[in-house]
Amino acid sequence: MAIDDPVQGAAAHSTTSTSAPTPESAPTPESVPTPTPGSEPAAGGSFLWSALRPLVLRLHFYAGLLIAPLLLVAATSGFLYALSFQAEKVIYRHELRVPVGDRTVPLARQLDAARAARPDGTVTSVRLPAEEGATTRVLMTAPGVEEGKSLAVFVDPYTAEIRGELTSYGSSGALPVRTWLSELHRHLHLGEPGRVYSELAASWLWVVALGGVLLWTGRRRASKRALLIPERGTTGRRRTLSLHGSVGLWAVTGLVLLSATGLTWSRYAGENIGAVQDQLGGATPVVSAALEAGAGGAGAGHEGHEGMEDMPGMEGAAGAMDVGVDLAVVAARQAGLDGPLSVTLPKAGSGYVIAQTDTQVPVRLDSVAVDPANGMIMDELRFADYPVLAQLTRFGIDAHMGVFLGLVNQLALAALALALILLIVWGYRMWWQRRPTKERGLSVGRPIPRGAWRRVPLAVLLPLAAVVALVGWFVPLLGISLLVFLVLDGALGLSARVRARART
Repeated sequence: MAIDDPVQGAAAHSTTSTSAPTPESAPTPESVPTPTPGSEPAAGGSFLWSALRPLVLRLHFYAGLLIAPLLLVAATSGFLYALSFQAEKVIYRHELRVPVGDRTVPLARQLDAARAARPDGTVTSVRLPAEEGATTRVLMTAPGVEEGKSLAVFVDPYTAEIRGELTSYGSSGALPVRTWLSELHRHLHLGEPGRVYSELAASWLWVVALGGVLLWTGRRRASKRALLIPERGTTGRRRTLSLHGSVGLWAVTGLVLLSATGLTWSRYAGENIGAVQDQLGGATPVVSAALEAGAGGAGAGHEGHEGMEDMPGMEGAAGAMDVGVDLAVVAARQAGLDGPLSVTLPKAGSGYVIAQTDTQVPVRLDSVAVDPANGMIMDELRFADYPVLAQLTRFGIDAHMGVFLGLVNQLALAALALALILLIVWGYRMWWQRRPTKERGLSVGRPIPRGAWRRVPLAVLLPLAAVVALVGWFVPLLGISLLVFLVLDGALGLSARVRARART
């Protein structure tokens, strides 16, 4: 979103919601020249907006200038991540696809094939094929696999042939290419310290985006069409501003949603968001798979037994009853779980957990727990019974990850990321175009003048300061970085005044 500054001749004097254009000749708060047509605030802009506008402009400028590089990294890596879903299908086609056979072999036999291929691994879960011609994905813990990741062994469901093995990450089953790009996007491959970069970018994105909208829509223009459609026949900075502003207005909703959903699993703001969600009763429920004391449990090695997988009441190696993974899946199907499934195998004291993984519309995300002793449903959880806030959180996170609605979601993410990249480039271009070239060839636009806050009425300034403090506490990296900026800006202002007095 582009914005304009309150100076004469400012036909394209704006900053950007994701970058930082600056005014060429910024007025002092006490003296604002009459703007030229097409650049002044809208007629609907009241005295209050006239007072707030320079403050928003200054915040927008510095936020864009300082945060835009982080946003550019996040947008570029996010764009590549959105494309990685389709890239995986090409790069790992051998592991993911097989010729369609007449019938599938029992799931227990497929698990045994995976164990035989990796005897050093322990099977934890299995993802059933979502469509014909797709492989079964058996997930294991194994030596050499990083914590938080799994070894995925790909099995032909028609022949039990091993098609290969790859490292898998997350509930979406990201393979190495997508995992690498995801980690680049989340923490620049720096681990926990690197998460500060992404949280800082997400913390400021909604601020500069919404500030840009205020400043862009607050401009007086001959036609409302110019809000959404770039002006024709314009050149130079005015043309850049028109592109920046109209594209920004189209993208703002998506950018704010990306910011909000990104913060939900951030390190610091995420903790506060989770606490509020819990207080509002929006915590995501979990199906209970705990076995009662004395009930037939399953330890390691009770996931199914070749040659006996369709024999209910089968006894496991340790004496515990286990109906086997195939009958557990049958029980889940009978309970209404259709479509692609993820099966978490029993551990000591727990049963099978079988969950739908279909995030297309209508979503199918129900789950059940199956008693391994008798194949009975111990507990079930329907997605329709989730609290509304938990449902919205799931939709938002899935959309941010590109797994909601499949290809449509991924294309939307790529478009938003590309729009953000363009907004940043256009913003810096406007800043460059504002430079006083007649004076210094390598100079850039001057910053918005200090003291804009003095024009805001006290009755507005105090509540505004309270809101900013509250938001800064709730989104800590936003609050800390803003405080650092204010301290540095104040120190620079004081230094400038001292130098000015020394010269007089």
